[in-house]
Amino acid sequence: MQIINIIQIVFLLALGQATLYIFVFAFAGLFYKQPPYPAVTRFRKIAVMIPGYKEDEVIIEVAKDALLQDYPPEYYDVVIIADSFKNDTLVKLRALPLKVIEVVFEKSTKAKALNKAMEQLPEDYEIALVLDADNLMERGFLGKINALFEKDFQVVQGHRVAKNMNNSMAVLDAASEEINNHIFRKGHRVLGLSSAIIGSGMAFRYRFFKELMSDVKAVGGIDKELELKMLKDGYKIEFLDDACVLDEKVQQAEVFHNQRKRWLSAQIIYFRKSFSDSLKELIISGNIDYFDKSLQMIQPPRVLLLGSVILLTAVFIVYNLLTDNILTFNYLWLLLFVTCVMVFVFSVPRSFYNATTLKALASLPGGMWLMFKSLLKVKGANKQFIHTRHTSSGKLK
Repeated sequence: MQIINIIQIVFLLALGQATLYIFVFAFAGLFYKQPPYPAVTRFRKIAVMIPGYKEDEVIIEVAKDALLQDYPPEYYDVVIIADSFKNDTLVKLRALPLKVIEVVFEKSTKAKALNKAMEQLPEDYEIALVLDADNLMERGFLGKINALFEKDFQVVQGHRVAKNMNNSMAVLDAASEEINNHIFRKGHRVLGLSSAIIGSGMAFRYRFFKELMSDVKAVGGIDKELELKMLKDGYKIEFLDDACVLDEKVQQAEVFHNQRKRWLSAQIIYFRKSFSDSLKELIISGNIDYFDKSLQMIQPPRVLLLGSVILLTAVFIVYNLLTDNILTFNYLWLLLFVTCVMVFVFSVPRSFYNATTLKALASLPGGMWLMFKSLLKVKGANKQFIHTRHTSSGKLK
């Protein structure tokens, strides 16, 4: 029994710290208020950069949609960075009023594509906006980004939302994105820390971004590398809740598994690279933002944390009752369970409280299992480019 109790203590400490971390920010996120927009003094020229790898199915409609912004056309360019596109696709793109930059690499990465494009683009842009090849901006997105750059920010993250919730996997993926928005963007900003960036729907001052990207070598997790570099240097990242970009959510288990495997691998790698340095920066210069970001990298995925808490709470409470073990353990497990559940209650938007989400919850155990499998197979996942294929350019029903 003593060995079992030691195991319980280890699990309670490990899961407890992870749950407490996200609980603090989930609670803080309840008090988030959209930052007010300052008066616009001028239109800044924006490069809307859309890198894509073999995205022939979606890129034409995405490009056409990007040209429909409520922003003066002479003040923004849509730049399609075409890696391994078909000739027919390139012909159609070049017929549109946008820039097409073809790139070819022995090993393709998003970082290489963006850097190659900026080598060829003129220097008169003031803002660089990065989108994925499936993203659709709301019509006023560029105007909101331009307005916020009246303030002294170098980078702004827009609100990425689901454009499709056509099956249970997509619903759960959409809910997961909103949970992360609440915890790592809203909650962090309320407490004075930087918003996390996502990899798309993010805008930078152009020269700052070009310099920042010049030595980025990430195969996967480009957003992680950028975040750590910026926070180490003391830059704050803003979040715009009402500036929305539609993003295709995962619809197939295999795609979900590959995507999460890549993300988890990137997190582990960047935690190893940054933790000791971020701890030193915290002690020497009080850089909480940088240290907090390093800690984020080692936090377990929310769905995996929830699954672990539910399973272990049930197992150990039953064990403790059957063996007349120390009752305090059961109180601690129940406290952990309630705290973890409250994180999700705080973080999931009210719009998800419907029959569709309830139906999707039936596939949650499968999602937890896929996350666990991804965790077991992260080794080497960040050393090769894993393409997430997109299938829909428009909003799905």
